[in-house]
Amino acid sequence: MARPRATRANAFAALLAIVLGFAIATQVQQTNQSGLEQLREDELVRILDDVSQEQDRLASDSRELESSRDRLASGVDSSAEALKSAQERLDTLGILTGTSPATGPGIVININDPDHKVTAARLLDALQELRDAGAEAVQIGDVRVVADTWFSDVDGAIEIAGERVEPPYVITAIGDSATMASAMEIPGGVSESVRGDGAQPSVRQSDDLAITALHSLSEPRYARPVPAPSP
Repeated sequence: MARPRATRANAFAALLAIVLGFAIATQVQQTNQSGLEQLREDELVRILDDVSQEQDRLASDSRELESSRDRLASGVDSSAEALKSAQERLDTLGILTGTSPATGPGIVININDPDHKVTAARLLDALQELRDAGAEAVQIGDVRVVADTWFSDVDGAIEIAGERVEPPYVITAIGDSATMASAMEIPGGVSESVRGDGAQPSVRQSDDLAITALHSLSEPRYARPVPAPSP
C-alpha cells in the first residue's frame, strides 16, 4: 500500500524538473566559457545584469513548475491542469519551430546596404549575436529564422533558407530589447562590423513587435522518435 505509484502527474513533474535543470546547466556553461577575465568593466556589468535577469526568470519558472507539479500530484482538477500545461508547451514549441506567429518586446535592425557589401556571413553573425543576447524569435525580411535556417551568397545576393533577400535588410527580434540593443553596439560587434562593410545599421527598440513569417516543417528522412517503453 505504501509503494509509490508511477502516474502521469509524476512523469510530468519529472519532465518539468529535467527541463529546468537543463536550462540552469546551459546558463552556467555559457558563463564559464565567456572569458570573463578578458572583458572590460562595462562589459562585466552588462553580463552581470544579464545573468541576474536570467536567474530571476529561472526562479520564476521554477515556482510555476513547482505549483503545476503540486496541482497535478494532488489530483485536484488534474485533467484540466494537464491540458493547460500541454497547450502552453504546444504554444512554446510553435514559437521555437517558427510555425506560429509571435509578439512581444524586442528590436528592429535596419541595415542600409546600397552597394551590396554585406554578406550572408555578416547576417549570420548578427543572428548569432541576437541569439546570444536572448532572442526568442527572429525574422529577417520575410523569412522566419529557426534552428535549421541557412545563409548563402548567391550571384551577388543573399539567400536565407532559399529565399532571396534584398537590402535594406530588416531583422526583427523578440526578446529583452535593452540587452539585444546593447549587444548590437558592443565594440567589434555587429553594428561596427556592418559599418566597416560600408553599410549603415540602425537599431530601434520596441515594446510591441510582431513576427508573422512562418516556417513550414518538413518530414525528416532519417530521424525517428524513440519508441515509448512498454509498461
